[in-house]
Amino acid sequence: MATIEECRAALGKFSDTMQGAEGEARAAAALDRSVSCHITDLDVTFAGRLTGGRIEVDDTHPGPPRRRAQIRLALAGDDLVALVAGDLNFATAWGRGRVRLEASLLDLFRLRKLL
Repeated sequence: MATIEECRAALGKFSDTMQGAEGEARAAAALDRSVSCHITDLDVTFAGRLTGGRIEVDDTHPGPPRRRAQIRLALAGDDLVALVAGDLNFATAWGRGRVRLEASLLDLFRLRKLL
């Protein structure tokens, strides 16, 4: 099972990858939205903002998200680490119910270029 530190590091790595994106993926990363990532097996939530092509984590707290973020992600810690490492395909994980992503329809269309 991934630790909180490994999950935070994975989010940081994903943020670094987004910042280096080009083309349509860069436009998707340029959104300015509130974000939450609930790590279900650890029952911890990272909350912050997607801004300037990066995910800035402002708060880490136990339990589910305290506020409804504009972009909400929920998954197990091992799945987050595997997604960021490229060992797990997002579409496959989402299709099998291992990852939940909730956002407005327009944001989902933009985010698919990143994922």
